[in-house]
Amino acid sequence: MKLAARMSQLSGEGAFEVLQKARALEAQGKHIIHLEIGEPDFETPKHVIDAGKSALDAGFTHYGPTPGDPELRAALAAHVASTRGIPVELEQVCVVPGGKPIIFFPILAFVEPGDEVLYPNPGFPIYESMIKFAGGVPVPVPLLEERSFSFDLNVLRDKLSPKTKMLILNSPQNPTGGVIPAEDIRAIAELVRERDIVVLSDEIYSRIYYGERPLSIASVPGMAERTIILDGFSKIYAMTGWRLGYGVMPKWMADAVNMLMVNSNSCTASFTQRAGLAAITGPQDDAVRMVSEFRSRRDLFVRELNTIPGVRCPVPEGAFYAFPNIAGTGWKSKPLADALLAEGGVACLAGTSFGAYGEGYLRFSMANSLEALNEAAARIRRFLSR
Repeated sequence: MKLAARMSQLSGEGAFEVLQKARALEAQGKHIIHLEIGEPDFETPKHVIDAGKSALDAGFTHYGPTPGDPELRAALAAHVASTRGIPVELEQVCVVPGGKPIIFFPILAFVEPGDEVLYPNPGFPIYESMIKFAGGVPVPVPLLEERSFSFDLNVLRDKLSPKTKMLILNSPQNPTGGVIPAEDIRAIAELVRERDIVVLSDEIYSRIYYGERPLSIASVPGMAERTIILDGFSKIYAMTGWRLGYGVMPKWMADAVNMLMVNSNSCTASFTQRAGLAAITGPQDDAVRMVSEFRSRRDLFVRELNTIPGVRCPVPEGAFYAFPNIAGTGWKSKPLADALLAEGGVACLAGTSFGAYGEGYLRFSMANSLEALNEAAARIRRFLSR
């Protein structure tokens, strides 16, 4: 017996592979500074945990509606309408277990074998994995350091073709921390508005930014009717383990996503959704404090990285990642990431974990303390000076 051939098209996430290696080294007594996992190192806000506990006591332990709890969907519709400046109805909101289903389901729903999907590279590796699994053709569009890790719009224009079925955007971005400038978002809208293209806008880091609020392409006139917004609770509320995400899209697209949802998960855990309702409608103080702390970490860590010979680190405008250029060290990305883990005691990811255009970079998650980040920079400096 053997697996279906399509299983060979799937790939994993480098962060979990590095975490496993780091844990093995720790078991041998080595001290590791963990900067590999894209997970906030903060606790879920107490009022959110309390809401989840209360929901369990109140009997929210059974099946719920496939699209999600109506009260939560209404709250999310109001939230997206106010933050993106577009009208949103409850029927446009799909609640799912985590953010990834709003990558998985739309790609399965829209991409036929041979269809092309444009996506950012370096970028979240699940984009390419799912495109290939659906039989589509992944078309990477490089993110450029000199453009603050936005697209070269001429390259994007050239890569559009009659076979293009979907464009994936991610801003603020993993792994670079880049934010697509508003003028670029409007220019991208001009490129795709008259084409038969669905835009999947991954906005999971939408509230973790350090300058101007990122512009959602759904906010540009004429784009809401062809855009799927991906957002969730994992990053801004430190709820990664609760598995709670959502998509906002035109109703006919939502119907397709809900059909895939009922065929795979039936529904999202009911008590988790009540916790999400408390998160989105309750006090936002913890979220504000978390973003402020990430800003302080960014300022310190990027400053320290830029004092290391051969390393050049642009200042990320969003998310909680640093993506330094290490070409000046003479190392390739993967060998340096491996050596920093094994010999330097710093766990990070090679830029190539996020695609071929990530060569020459490393990704550090700043989900650790100021002290740990400072020590990590010192260890990197010592290792490279040998």
